[in-house]
Amino acid sequence: MVSKNQVHQRVSPYVKHIAKGKKDKKLLKLYPEYDLPRQQKRYCECVRSLYEHYGDRIPASADVCFFSAPGRTEIIGNHTDHNLGKVLGASVNLDVIAAAVLISDPEVRVKSKGHGEIVVNLNDMDSFIAGDDMGSSVSLVRGILAGFQKRGYKIRGQQGFVAATMSDIPTGSGLSSSAAFEVLIATIVSSLMLETHVSPTVVAQIAQEAEEHFYGKPCGLLDQTTSAVGSCVAIDFLNPKIPRIKRVNMDLASFGTHGYSLCIVNTGGDHADLTDEYAAIRKEMVQVANEQIKENLTISEYSAVKKRGAFDPDVLRYMSESGFRKSIPNLHAKGLVGDRAILRAIHFYEENDRVEQLIKAIRNGDLQLFLETIIKSGQSSYMYNQNIFPLANPNHQPVALGLAMSEELLRNCGAWRVHGGGFAGTIQAFVPTERVAPFKKRMNATFGKNATYVLQVRKYGGIKLF
Repeated sequence: MVSKNQVHQRVSPYVKHIAKGKKDKKLLKLYPEYDLPRQQKRYCECVRSLYEHYGDRIPASADVCFFSAPGRTEIIGNHTDHNLGKVLGASVNLDVIAAAVLISDPEVRVKSKGHGEIVVNLNDMDSFIAGDDMGSSVSLVRGILAGFQKRGYKIRGQQGFVAATMSDIPTGSGLSSSAAFEVLIATIVSSLMLETHVSPTVVAQIAQEAEEHFYGKPCGLLDQTTSAVGSCVAIDFLNPKIPRIKRVNMDLASFGTHGYSLCIVNTGGDHADLTDEYAAIRKEMVQVANEQIKENLTISEYSAVKKRGAFDPDVLRYMSESGFRKSIPNLHAKGLVGDRAILRAIHFYEENDRVEQLIKAIRNGDLQLFLETIIKSGQSSYMYNQNIFPLANPNHQPVALGLAMSEELLRNCGAWRVHGGGFAGTIQAFVPTERVAPFKKRMNATFGKNATYVLQVRKYGGIKLF
């Protein structure tokens, strides 16, 4: 371990540059100007943590690199990505940051604030195979390294890195702190270990595979893609190997008379025991798809994409919506699938259409259509997708309560809906700027002092900042 004096000496040049504003131009790429003092302190603390934990491993001549990966908000497209649907998401100005240095040893070491150290040996074959450490942060890092190795990048036996990370993305907020961490690690790997640019799409795929196969949480590509790409993006997962991504210029400040703000309210609740609830949504949609396959109710893309081997065919996106709707009486009467599965399939098809409607509203500056579409999406999640509260605990419905309060406060002037996975956690609201203060006051009085986040859309995804 290095002494406090040695840490101070080695950290001092970085701290001086950051504290004196020498990096402000870079920081302003990611954060609003009013937030600069806080961000300067974060980055100074991060490099200090790096040397406190790894000073004895960092060469004297090494340059510290700083990285950031954003949290994300799902604007619309609730639970469509895992059946290869459409979604509109945006990266936000809350993020996970890292100070990192390449080292000569074949290992990766990561120390995140408030968590134990992650250590991965790059010479150990088992490091690249999913193991019994599922559900841990180390499994995510191993999965990311394995994802690069799988794609032909030389990872085993390479020089590794040490990194200190910090996050201001609240856990359980629905802003995907896990996806941001995954994208951050993948960005560090590509920049330091590989010294090459890896496309945001590939970074997202590697991150998603790590979460699903190494961490053990079934998920689609939405969170990782939005965090990796940045900005407001429309994503079509028709072909998950090459998702179609297009940026959408969503300027909330231009909406209405004085502009709108994107608010996320953390209504409380823990996602830890909800993995089965999330998995059931995907599972039930797939059950409906399976029944359509038996009846040959496929659409034209099915055969073309199947020939390319690009997807698991058991997804709703490749099934005919018209055929599905005609088959509902048969599905119900014969009990081929549960009624909830049918309702969730209805949500999928209609939510895909709403994504296109919302993009049109944004591009045309149609505020009324924008708000109506967001509200309809929320109603569909409530009535059809049924991810507002877990059936196992019907007396605890903070998400539903937050939605009811939002409707009262924003009726005829704003929009509200469940945010992210649902069942617990957060709601999303689009609030006229002049009503943000009373909205925030009411929500915080109910759900806690710091429950409401007023966010900005961030232009950049996972990035080496300086």
